[in-house]
Amino acid sequence: MNIPTTMQDRVESYLTYRRQAGFSLTVDGQQLLRFARFADQSGHRGPLTLELAVSWANASRKQQPLTAARRIEVIRGFARYCQQFDPDTVIPPLRLFGRAHRRLTPHIYTAGELRALLAATAHLFPAGGLRGSCCRTLFGLIAATGLRIAEATGLLRADVDFQQGLLHIRRAKFGKSRWVPLHSTTTRALQQFAEERDRYPMSHCTDVFFVCDNGRPAQTRNMEYAFQLLRRKLRWRSRGGHPAPRIHDLRHTFICRRLQSWYEEGLDIDRNILALSTYVGHAKVTDTYWYVTATPELMALAAKRFE
Repeated sequence: MNIPTTMQDRVESYLTYRRQAGFSLTVDGQQLLRFARFADQSGHRGPLTLELAVSWANASRKQQPLTAARRIEVIRGFARYCQQFDPDTVIPPLRLFGRAHRRLTPHIYTAGELRALLAATAHLFPAGGLRGSCCRTLFGLIAATGLRIAEATGLLRADVDFQQGLLHIRRAKFGKSRWVPLHSTTTRALQQFAEERDRYPMSHCTDVFFVCDNGRPAQTRNMEYAFQLLRRKLRWRSRGGHPAPRIHDLRHTFICRRLQSWYEEGLDIDRNILALSTYVGHAKVTDTYWYVTATPELMALAAKRFE
């Protein structure tokens, strides 16, 4: 086997290996390619060293400890791969710059905020175009099911079963697929969008379910930009630890509201949360608990149950 000589070659070899195993590595892959450019442009040759890893980890513009910790975490997996072929490769110590993950409090949307968000999509440019309807349906779907944004934008026409009220989520996080049952109102909203979408001649050029004007597939970055415009129009202020409300907070909201409903119905939370974890596509039930936020409503119901 020929050992890649440049860091760029090594990173590309690593990403190919991991992706063939079913890992998308979208964000981590971008980070590692930046690391490779940093290493090669600095003239580094030879195995990965601790000095090189630390230099890149601290090379971010804001130089925040959390950013450095996350960069080290990304490098560790790559270093373990390189060590198979070059024993002199150094694997940076775990938590060299502290914890790489911290939980910032999400923005849990109120019912009024969700209604305002969906109503505001009607004002997106172009007026009366498919973009507003696409955003309204997509954001509504995430709020109603807790899908990840990439899962929603990645839906194909064949993935939506109107008869059975099911979504087929393909190759989601960790390469897993799952079926997501829908409420009848959600199925009806998706069907209405599909009928509107299919009245546009250019929308037939793609198999993607969510399409904007000119037949362009809805992409995550475009939906995030539209959400940013709507957020500014609505003058929302974050009630969480992030600078502003996010699309991903719709997923947090779905999980919190589901637990709140179960408390109100007197259901066994510990038993039902296993089903919820499967529904939202988590690998472990502890990942679902990560999403639980102590809203006043949820805490009041939990306290009443405890009494």
